[in-house]
Order: sequence, then structure tokens, then C-alpha cells
Amino acid sequence: MNQRLIYVMGPSGAGKDSVLGWLRERLPPGLPVHWARRTITRPVAAGGEVHEEIDTASFDRLQAQGQFALSWQANGLHYGVRHTELSALQQGHWVLVNGSRGHLHHAQQSHPGMQVVHITADPATLIQRLSARQRETAEQIQQRVQRASAFAVPQEAIEIFNNGTLDQAGEALLQALARLEAWPR
Repeated sequence: MNQRLIYVMGPSGAGKDSVLGWLRERLPPGLPVHWARRTITRPVAAGGEVHEEIDTASFDRLQAQGQFALSWQANGLHYGVRHTELSALQQGHWVLVNGSRGHLHHAQQSHPGMQVVHITADPATLIQRLSARQRETAEQIQQRVQRASAFAVPQEAIEIFNNGTLDQAGEALLQALARLEAWPR
């Protein structure tokens, strides 16, 4: 298995974290895959992925020191992936990064050859899921769905539609990644 940076992104409500969780549980054993841990200005207690919690001032200081291989801002938070999280590439591993659509161009410039994965869902599904979370107004949800619809998915990206069951989307991602490399099944 050759080293590969996998940059996974998608709009809020697409179920990206759920699909990645499904994948993590079902990858064939023994694959040299590293899941990059993000540094986020969000409390760990807020739920979601396991991440390094940090305040904004500390994040800014680390960024000024050049500690992040990737960093961006989205939805009022700062996100970063430290250089050490990508070091598994040097051992020939795959590294999966939970990225941002808004940061994609910069990530492609700094890491040419990375594989882009776009997890999405149709607008009606996004509206339903975002509404169920009850974190945003109807207007904010419409803005998110409009941004998702306007996003131009790169031609070389693997696109996963998570409109059905989690098993369907997870299996589609697993099969797409397996086609990149002959994985034992």
C-alpha cells in the first residue's frame, strides 16, 4: 500500500462524521491507515470527533509558529492539522484528514496529489438533518444548503451520496477507497 493523503470534506448535514465512523469500524484489519486528529477551538465536551481542544489565542500562537500542515476557519471555529499528524505518510501509510470545502484549494496547493473525497446529500436531506439538529435558524440552514449546492466538486474527487442508509454510504466509500489500492476484503 503506497502512501496517500485522503482529504474528506462535505457540507454540514451530509453525515460526513457518521460515514467516517462507519469506515473506521470496518476497514480491513492491518491496513496502514492513520486518522489525523484535528486541533479545534471547540470544547471536547461539545461532542463529535475526538480532537485536541484549544482556545483561539493558543491556536493563533501555534499557527504563527508554523505548527499546522493544514488550517482553516469555518462556522466560527479554527481547525488545524499538525504536521505530526501527517508524518505517517513518511512510513508509507494512508492518512485520512477530515477537511473543509472552503480550504480545499489551499490544501491541494500544499499537498499536490492528495485524494479528495466529497461526502454529500441532496438538498432535501441536508435540510431535514440540519433542522433536526436545532442549532440554526431556517435562514441559516438555507444558506448552508445553497453553499453546498453551489460547490463545484473537483472532477478527480470521489463523491459519496449519503441520501440512504449509513451502510450504503459507508460501503460506497469503502469500495471507492479499495479501488485506489488492492485492499484485502
